[in-house]
Amino acid sequence: MPLTLYFTPGTCALATHIVLEEAGADYELVKIDFGTTEQRSPAFLALNPKGRVPALVTEHGVLTETPALLIFVAQSYPGARLAPLDNPYALAKIQAFNSYLCSTVHVAHAHGMRGYRWADDPAAIAEMKRKVPESLGATYEPIEHGLLEGPWVAGDRYTIADAYLFTIAQWLEDDGVDPRRFPRILEHRRRVAERPAVKRALAMEAS
Repeated sequence: MPLTLYFTPGTCALATHIVLEEAGADYELVKIDFGTTEQRSPAFLALNPKGRVPALVTEHGVLTETPALLIFVAQSYPGARLAPLDNPYALAKIQAFNSYLCSTVHVAHAHGMRGYRWADDPAAIAEMKRKVPESLGATYEPIEHGLLEGPWVAGDRYTIADAYLFTIAQWLEDDGVDPRRFPRILEHRRRVAERPAVKRALAMEAS
């Protein structure tokens, strides 16, 4: 049974898509149209009550949340060597990095587009959006100055964390953050973009 990834272009689902390509996984893609609020449709909510992407259908059930999907793919395809599965400490560092992207960086980004999750007052929502370049930029500082060991997140080995950072860092300009503040992250983004699996995933999502 192939895996099925529910995705929307331009979202964090790209990270899982890239990793599936890197692993050579047998999978199918199903596009969810945010423009028609398909993520709130009864059919999709029956699959993922959170009403968000990504969602990955496996033979065991449905998985959500990007860090969970990434480690599932890495563990399901160990031959791809997408995570240090034989080193508990190194694996925990990868998981900590991905958790930071999910719980801190992505949430700061969401304050610019989805302030209604935290406030009803239009002025409060506008203030959250105004502050995003500052608040989001601050979340990238620890990555630029230490968490990104280089040339990859974990040093010399490309892992699931690189696909995730690449995906999130693509939003810097749209969020009003000057990417020149983060030359190491920019170089990482360029390096990941050159990978054949990444090119394939981006082409599929653009089609």
